[in-house]
Parts: sequence; structure tokens; C-alpha cells
Amino acid sequence: MVLSARKKDSPQSAAALETLCRTYWYPLYAYVRRQGHSPPDAQDLTQEFFARLLQKDYLKAAAREKGRFRTFLIVALKRFLSNEWDRVRAQKRGGGQPLLSLDTDVAEERYRIEPVEGATADRIFERRWALTLLDRTMTRLREEFTAAGKAEEFKRLKACLTAERGDISYAEIAGALGQSEGTVRVMVHRLRKRFREIFREEIAHTVSSAEEIEEEVRYLMGVLAG
Repeated sequence: MVLSARKKDSPQSAAALETLCRTYWYPLYAYVRRQGHSPPDAQDLTQEFFARLLQKDYLKAAAREKGRFRTFLIVALKRFLSNEWDRVRAQKRGGGQPLLSLDTDVAEERYRIEPVEGATADRIFERRWALTLLDRTMTRLREEFTAAGKAEEFKRLKACLTAERGDISYAEIAGALGQSEGTVRVMVHRLRKRFREIFREEIAHTVSSAEEIEEEVRYLMGVLAG
């Protein structure tokens, strides 16, 4: 996805850029807020960062051999904040037309419930990055079930993704779905398998090679568990 976004002559470039921005802007916003900037300043800085990302060809630096997109973005943001804060602060708010509409009101509501104890800006960024990938995975999984006419099945089974196997009430789910317990066990197994597949696909968009996927999975799971 990053490589597609870098190729401005490609018809997929604009769509890839918008997808990247809409997917990963909140972890960056949370990082800026944790650095001590007010909500309006954090909104301006995040918008301006993405404006630079889109206009100044920052993505040319996100070469395949240079590692994870997660790392590229946070390094680029830190440099941006270091070099551009005074200039951005001096601009009249609302003076330019944002290139991407960001739901900053919702972002601030989400930020208010971020854990505070021992949460550095970098830690918040990494945790939100991992949760963003999980959210995208759940959305895709829900859409697959819905498209297959299995929305109710997904509603009943989704809690099984995080439940311990011994805590899953297969009998209760079977009764609700009109299936046997054995069938439900197979459903849960397939659901978990498909979740893992999609999660790895989402991570694959953000790393340099297939060899890095498992390492990134372990790292992000560690971030969520910490």
C-alpha cells in the first residue's frame, strides 16, 4: 500500500494515500497530544503533518528496504514537530483548506480515556497503532460475514475471539444459532483462523517483507499486553 501511494503516476496512488492517512492519523494525533499540545494545536499539527506527507513526497523515504511504516511515520512526525512547530503555530487557524477531513472531535473523546499511568507519547502511539490494526481486522471480518449473509453468526461468535477456550459457552451459542455444539466449535475455529489471516494481511501493508510479519505480530501483541 505504501509503495502504491508513493507512485503518483499510478491510478491507485490517491486512494492509497487517503487510506493510509485515514487509517493511521489517530495514533499520531494521540502522540502529539501526549507531548503536551492542546487539542486545537494537536489538530493543526496533525493536519499539517499529513499535508506535508501528501504534498512534499515524504513517502519517497518510505522505501521497502527501510523497515516498518510504523517506524517511518513516527520518526517523520518527530522531525516535523521539532522543525515546524513555531511556523505552524504562527499560522492563522483555518487559513488553509485541509487536504483530509479528520474527525478530531471523536479523536479528543478517545484521547480522554487513554491510560495515563506510565504512558509515554511513544507508548501511546504504539498501542494505538496496534489497536488500529485490530479495529481494521474486525471491520473486515464483520464485512465478510455480513456479505455472506452471516451477520447474526458474527454477532454471536465475535466474543470468542478474545475469550479463553474454557470460558466459551458453546451450548448457549449453539442454541441461539440453531446449530450443534460441534458445528459451533468448528465455526469458532474458522473465525479465529480467519481473524489471524486478516490481521497478518493488515500488518503486511506496513512492513518491508513477509519475513517481518511474524516479528511485528509478536511486537504489537506485546504492546497490547503491556
